[in-house]
Amino acid sequence: MSTQKRELSADMSARQGLLYDALESITEELGAFDQSIGANGAHYVDGANNPFAAEGMQCANCALYQGPRACEVVQGEIDPSGICKLWIIPERLLTMTQPEAPAPAERQEEKQNLRRYQPVQFERAADDKEGRTFTFPFSSEFGVARSFGNEVLSHEAGAANLARLSDAAPLLWNHDPNKVVGVVERAWIDEQSKRGYSTVRFSRNAFAQEILADVKDGVLRNVSFAYEINDMQQRADDFVATKWTPYEVSIVSIPADPTVGVGRALDSQLAANAATNPTPTPVVPMENTPDLSVVRAEAAEAERTRIAGITALCDKHNMTDLAGELVRGGKGIDEARAAVLERMGSAQKPVNDKAADIGLTDAETRRFSFVRAINALAHPTDRRAQEAARFEFEVSDAAAKAMGKESRGLMVPAEVLRRDLNVGTASAGGNVVATDLLAANFIDLLRNKAVVMGLGTQMLTGLQGNIAIPRQTGGATGYWVAESGSPTESQQAFDQVTMSPKTLGAFTDISRKLLLQSSIDIETFVRNDLATVLALEIDRAAIHGSGSSNQPTGILATSGIGSVAGGTNGAAPTWANIVALETEVAQDNADLGSLSYLTNTKVRGKLKSTYTNSTYGEIPVFGQDGRMNGYNAAITNQVSSTLTKGTSSGVCSAIIFGNFADLIVGMWGSLDLMVDPYTSSTSGTVRVVALQDLDIAVRHPESFAAMLDALTA
Repeated sequence: MSTQKRELSADMSARQGLLYDALESITEELGAFDQSIGANGAHYVDGANNPFAAEGMQCANCALYQGPRACEVVQGEIDPSGICKLWIIPERLLTMTQPEAPAPAERQEEKQNLRRYQPVQFERAADDKEGRTFTFPFSSEFGVARSFGNEVLSHEAGAANLARLSDAAPLLWNHDPNKVVGVVERAWIDEQSKRGYSTVRFSRNAFAQEILADVKDGVLRNVSFAYEINDMQQRADDFVATKWTPYEVSIVSIPADPTVGVGRALDSQLAANAATNPTPTPVVPMENTPDLSVVRAEAAEAERTRIAGITALCDKHNMTDLAGELVRGGKGIDEARAAVLERMGSAQKPVNDKAADIGLTDAETRRFSFVRAINALAHPTDRRAQEAARFEFEVSDAAAKAMGKESRGLMVPAEVLRRDLNVGTASAGGNVVATDLLAANFIDLLRNKAVVMGLGTQMLTGLQGNIAIPRQTGGATGYWVAESGSPTESQQAFDQVTMSPKTLGAFTDISRKLLLQSSIDIETFVRNDLATVLALEIDRAAIHGSGSSNQPTGILATSGIGSVAGGTNGAAPTWANIVALETEVAQDNADLGSLSYLTNTKVRGKLKSTYTNSTYGEIPVFGQDGRMNGYNAAITNQVSSTLTKGTSSGVCSAIIFGNFADLIVGMWGSLDLMVDPYTSSTSGTVRVVALQDLDIAVRHPESFAAMLDALTA
């Protein structure tokens, strides 16, 4: 292709100048057009196949022609007498009135009716004595640009339904049904030339005679026809109407298809050469041209769904003001979810496990003594005991004030519960230590004493007020969609796990003489004893808490956990049951995290004599390493062995498997200590009652599965 630009003629119109500049820019940015009839093609034909060469419509007269045999915007060798759809030719070089560029095809969108225009030369019928009957081609396989791509009307056998056109269809002026100027007497398809032909007869009315006179004089040379597409397929870069129905022909003034024309079209050989038949390509089915009324209805429904979804989402989280803002801003449901989560995140305060702290220093937390506090509570009239515990009472008052609640006896603040009780220097209390001892803090003692804590249970301490932990209950869904289709809308679902303080009370009896000791060993002993009684109840509540009568909801009372049944009246647990518990969790995609089995000593004994393989029997289900099925197996008699199944009353045990990281234990504020000096006074002991506000929750029920009818006898 030559790079030398041709000077534009002075008589080029302004429109042709703009078109020239536009084609230049397209070529510079995307490259030259090829000569094909595809989307990137110029629809070029050489001089032998150019039906308009004699009328001046040829490449040699085009502003884009470079010569010799080259074009500025079309690739390959160019015949000077050829032509393509990109021509820019001054009017003075044309022997017929020709518009500057093909006009875009019109469409009656509501009816899905399309129109095509083309210049023609009317040929008078040989047997027409009155001069009112003419034959001309009205259609071809010339591509017309539509919004969806290059539209081609197939002229294969059976593609065009000419029944309406041949049944005395009207000949109109500019598609106006009120201006009938004649009638279509016959219509047919020439499969060799790939064109549609019609024979029409003009009316005798005055207006029709005016149109007829202009046709005879060559003033009106263009025809158009209206049609419906009944089926369409994509072939390479073209969209081919394989079924279409024309229903009227009009005399018009705007051409779009230069490959046909009345008069020229009667030369069948020339027409056949001009309308090339491309090599068939694989056919991809395509839906019919969309009905705008359907599109509008779908758009309205989508808008209603968008507004309803955003409103419901924001109402659920008490963000009505945000809903209005999102709807007015045209935001989608996904953007609305992001906005809600962002606002929730900015409003949500992280759980502060030191919210109930009263500001004790490390030295002060070590100074606090459980023994002195309990001794003072046990001897309210003993001045020396009261003086010795003055610091503990001051700390208790501060803790009660921080928690906003009255102490029932003496309140142990969170800092003290978290402290480590270590051997120290003489000034830090080392002189009172009788033996070398390293004791954990009270919270760690609880973790160690409570079996469920050792399985990875999450513990939240120092809480204030009710808390809500968000969880996702459902995910978005993926869809496979057809071309031009849209996926079904889906969305994630969320809810919250709420926790509120419930008071746990446990007691232990301590001898009066023990309370008189000052050794740190005794301090540790007392704390261990208190931690043990609390831990036992935490274990029981985490497993069997009913969720009623002020109890937390334990694992087995949580709705939605998996279930494995032994039999109608229970059954001895087998290797298959143990594996089935794992499968129940795994099929919900929850087999991750801190996975463990939890049961009681009766089940452990039974499974140590139950084997994984009945044939060989050398591998017990409960291994010597304390594991089952490759997982840790924890034992506590807080797992009930008195459950009932069918006729097996009060003899069934539970076996639990799950991700214990999804079990949450929350502790509020301080430990409240009370002393009852009277109940066991005759035996010389003091009953110490420990009160702790806590709650237990399962974050994801799918993380657990249980067998509740294991027989061990």
